[in-house]
Amino acid sequence: MVFLCWARPSPQEQKACINKSGAFNYEAKFRGATAKPLSCLQEDKELSKDGFLLNHARVLVGSGLETFEKGKSALQTWRHFGLDWAFVDSKTPIQNGVKFCVCLKEFLPWMMMPLQVVYVNDKRKANKAMMSFGFGSGTLQGHLLAGEERFSIELDENNQVWYEIISFSKPAHFLSFIGYPYVMLRQKYFAHQSTHAVLKHMTASQS
Repeated sequence: MVFLCWARPSPQEQKACINKSGAFNYEAKFRGATAKPLSCLQEDKELSKDGFLLNHARVLVGSGLETFEKGKSALQTWRHFGLDWAFVDSKTPIQNGVKFCVCLKEFLPWMMMPLQVVYVNDKRKANKAMMSFGFGSGTLQGHLLAGEERFSIELDENNQVWYEIISFSKPAHFLSFIGYPYVMLRQKYFAHQSTHAVLKHMTASQS
């Protein structure tokens, strides 16, 4: 099952994709794993044993509380998917259990990839010296990959703000299996483009 669309997917088409998608297509024992630090995932032998590969990007996007809040707003409104070739409906609420579609344009058709929010973390210490906001989404049946991805923004102890993407995935369809090296390259390209989209939103909100 692959969800294709010859034009930019409409909200109705995305809803149809979500309704036709099934349950999670990866094991329950891995659900929520992206909430762990990268080092824990790298040491998780179960992930590698099951054929999952890690993808990680962490970029400094600025400093200070105001920058953190703008970065958090960017994630809450899906600005990190504000690309010409990839998007998520900006009205999609980031809440545990919410299903949504990532729409990707690959060559001629658009593809709709169904996912579900697995968790939302919004951590704020009393002294406001360190804060983080992030959420993880798991792939559903009908997605070309099986796995989970986390997007987060963090204000660290040095007052620096970091944007981070962590995911683990493996092919869940013969198309992604035969083209997995290309898929991995696209994931890295997305991380680069997504960072620029977040920075663009934060710069625009300053004007």
